[in-house]
Amino acid sequence: MVHLWLRAETKPKEHRAALTPHSCKVLIQNGFQITVEKSGQRTFKEEEYEREGCTIVPSGTWKNAPSDAYIVGLKELPENDNSPLSHSHIYFAHCYKNQDGWQDTLRRFTQGSGTLLDLEFLTDDDGRRLAAFGFHAGFAGAALGLDVWAQQQIYPGEKFPSVVHFQNENELIAYMNTRLTKAIRIKGCAPRIMVIGALGRCGRGAAELARKLDIPEENIIKWDLEETKKGGPFPEILEADIFVNCIYLNQKITPFLTKEMLDLQRKLSVIVDVSCDTTNPNNPIPVYTGCTTFSNPTIAVKTKNTHPLDVIAIDHLPTLLPRESSEQYSKDLLPCLLELSNRDTSKAWVKAEKLFRTKASLIDS
Repeated sequence: MVHLWLRAETKPKEHRAALTPHSCKVLIQNGFQITVEKSGQRTFKEEEYEREGCTIVPSGTWKNAPSDAYIVGLKELPENDNSPLSHSHIYFAHCYKNQDGWQDTLRRFTQGSGTLLDLEFLTDDDGRRLAAFGFHAGFAGAALGLDVWAQQQIYPGEKFPSVVHFQNENELIAYMNTRLTKAIRIKGCAPRIMVIGALGRCGRGAAELARKLDIPEENIIKWDLEETKKGGPFPEILEADIFVNCIYLNQKITPFLTKEMLDLQRKLSVIVDVSCDTTNPNNPIPVYTGCTTFSNPTIAVKTKNTHPLDVIAIDHLPTLLPRESSEQYSKDLLPCLLELSNRDTSKAWVKAEKLFRTKASLIDS
């Protein structure tokens, strides 16, 4: 029997879950044992899991879980804990691209003889991710980008406030329609939104959000590999009001923007870095430092130009719509989870473990 232990997320304002009550129901029907930690911020209630046959336990008790249990989560483990990890963990660790602290993360596993099975690198034979939050990341990122642009028109000079998640997409669209109607009336025209990485899941989500808000199609500029193959920087970005970066960074590329470019005359006033590769040495948007949060969503970039420029760099954007994004992700992840009963013969899980072993061998002793 495969035992999955859904831990409570500790990242502030993270409301999503890798396992939904419905996916737990299917897993239990297939012989899995599911333990769910209590959580005050998860969008799904404990009662929903309990009705499907899950065992409910206190938050943070995964450290004492049976040794053969898979500890399942989404975002990073608490940063103030460097204790060794002895279980197999399934989550987005963000440590395979030389991000800040990547060695510290992997060292916890090697010291405790645990295993990291990173959700970002569960892929098919063609290297395509089997499950991803990309669509909702782009959707939410574009929504926040348009909201910040609206704020700049309605309340110029005022800092964008903290963000609260929405119960569903309809609630988000209704809120944004009200904000944009007022902002467009002040500005006199709809904003131009440029999406790079437009053909991927994330880019499609960003473009879809813009369409649902009735942004004219000619105002949605969609770039992908064909438009960027010449290499940056790209002055065309300065002609958009909002730039949404949706690329999946897996190699060194020339920057899309430079700080010097931002001193030039421009329309650009909002950058949404959905990819959020801030600490990656190959970051294509090296015009700001540090991530933002739902409590402090924007960073103001200082330039010689008086035109404002705010950056959104939130690394868990889909939690703006936590229930819908979790349901979509868990549905896509479910077939892969079912393969855990035959993990040694599952290509996706075998590759994920092999990648962990390879990366772990690179850390300094």
